[in-house]
Parts: sequence; C-alpha cells; structure tokens
Amino acid sequence: MIYVMSDLHGCYQEYLKALKAIDFQDDDQLFVLGDVVDRGKEPVKLLQDMMMRSNVFPIIGNHDFMALSVLRKFCVEITDENVETQLDEEDMENLYHWCNDGGRVTLEQFRRLSREEQQDLLDYLEEFSLLEEVSANGKKFVLVHAGLHPFLPDKPLEDYRLEEVIFKSPNYDFVYYADKYLVSGHKPTVSIDKRKKGRIIEKNHHIAIDCGCVFGMNLGVYCLDTGEKWYIEKNK
Repeated sequence: MIYVMSDLHGCYQEYLKALKAIDFQDDDQLFVLGDVVDRGKEPVKLLQDMMMRSNVFPIIGNHDFMALSVLRKFCVEITDENVETQLDEEDMENLYHWCNDGGRVTLEQFRRLSREEQQDLLDYLEEFSLLEEVSANGKKFVLVHAGLHPFLPDKPLEDYRLEEVIFKSPNYDFVYYADKYLVSGHKPTVSIDKRKKGRIIEKNHHIAIDCGCVFGMNLGVYCLDTGEKWYIEKNK
C-alpha cells in the first residue's frame, strides 16, 4: 500500500502511532509531504527515524528548506561566543526568522548531536525530493508540499523549481489535472474549510492532508490505493 502524510512538524509520537495504526509493513510505501521539522517537540528524532526506513520517502517543505539552509552553517564549530563572526548578516537574518517560525527547537536538538550525526542529518535533508508522481490502483497522484505555482497545465513536473512548490498553496476550487490528483500539505485544512477542522479534504481532484497536528488537531494519513483515512489525535 502507498500512504501519504504531511506537516509532521516534530510530532514524533503521533508519527509512530500513525505507523502502528496503518500497520506499516516493509513492502508498503510512505510519502511524507514536507515540513518534517520545527515547532513540535522532537524533530530530530523524527528525522532520524525516517532516514532509517528505506520505504519512507520525504518531499521537501518550506520548513525543511529553511532548516537545511541554516544548519549547513553549523557544520563549522559555532558556539554562542563566535556565532556572530561565523555567520554573515544574511545568515543571521535567516537564523532569526527561522527560529521565530518554529526553528529554535530543531536548532537546539541539532546542536546536541555529534558531528557525524549532524552531517548524516544534513545529507538526508539534501535528499528530499521536490515532488513525486505515483500511481496507485489505476489513479495518478502528484505529491507536493504546497502547490504548483505558477501552474501551467503543459509544464512538465520535472521543470518546477524549488520556490514554485514549497511556498504557495494551490487553488482548491480549480481542477489542475483532469487525469491526476494533486496531493498537498502546507495549509491546515481548517483554513481551507472550517467545517473540515482536523480532517482531510478531497475536492476538485485535490487531496489536502495537513490536518494541523502541531496546532493541536490531528495527524492525517491517507492511503492512495484505497482512499482510506486515519486520524491520530495530538498528544496533550
């Protein structure tokens, strides 16, 4: 079976519960549609678990991209005393904005790792794909963190660039592909339709799966083969 989830944001315990709920097996596949890190309690544990599973396939989100951009700088020995000399003005601005957008917990846990563990984590983040196209049960799915912007119907998927797939959500009232389903996270479903708080939304060949777990709602899991849904409640 092929499963998708998104916007885990360090919700490691909920992720483990989700794997148990779907009875995730070695011959199954799980695509995680970005924003693995930041905001939640255990982003580093989550990354380390994912990187040990050959059948879990990460797609990059805006938080993962920002984390990678900042943490690359920490491959040199940076301490509280020398941080201003090791990072230039642009680096410091990126660090400030990232920390204030939930990145501080990721940074703190990253700095507690050994140098080898840090490098392994960076190598893994660099392997995240921009998007994926998969088939299941006779249907085609385009998997992406946010959306395809600007969208052009005849544009090959491999031509979309990073900044076109991680920042702007799609228009859920518009059918992008008549023969494919666009599966995305990034935007909690409650902000798409208040009646769907903590629930997956399916409409107009879109499947929106960010159910707002880190904000106290649910972690949503969707099976591409069957259309079955699971909801893991946020640990209080």
